[in-house]
Amino acid sequence: MVNVDNKLPIAEEFYSLQGEGFHVGKAAYFVRLAGCDVGCHWCDSKPAWNMFPHQWTDVDEVIERIIKNPSNVVVITGGEPFSHNLNYFTNKLKYNHIQTHVETSGTEPITGIWDWISFSPKPWHRPLDEFFIYSNELKIIIQNLEDFEWAEYCKQKVHKECMLFLQPEWSSFNKILPGIVEYIKNHPEWRISIQAHKFMKIL
Repeated sequence: MVNVDNKLPIAEEFYSLQGEGFHVGKAAYFVRLAGCDVGCHWCDSKPAWNMFPHQWTDVDEVIERIIKNPSNVVVITGGEPFSHNLNYFTNKLKYNHIQTHVETSGTEPITGIWDWISFSPKPWHRPLDEFFIYSNELKIIIQNLEDFEWAEYCKQKVHKECMLFLQPEWSSFNKILPGIVEYIKNHPEWRISIQAHKFMKIL
């Protein structure tokens, strides 16, 4: 876990709509942190895997930009956000009455204060058990039929209030979508999540 004098490596920031999961369609300010060792081969944010010296930014400067936006929701994404200590960042966000959401693979210990944890574990880099306890939504990326087994394994470990989502991997969308639809019809505890922002062609 990295922490450098209340600075974080910012890969990008933007104001947009949440594109997937329970909060789809909600306006939010997105902060993408650099640094990730999970290595999803389908990742659409591979430039954020590595950290560079010029990316380290004072957290207070980022918060100033966040609070100027109409929405009071910030989504911290990556990379893998919990590669960094997020205590200072989220404490300051909460002080400014900002709702804190995070998107994570769950491979590093939780830091910070969170209103919503979107948990997307990967079978090749097993998550920490604490994420099954504290996450608000479980989002499993489905690329092939074997991924349904991973989804069911994770479902058995999360708490009963955790929302369950299956999301088609973007490059396999047309191929895998019919299978996901049929699976959810037979297992209605699950919901489908699609990357709506890609259909809308927005960030």
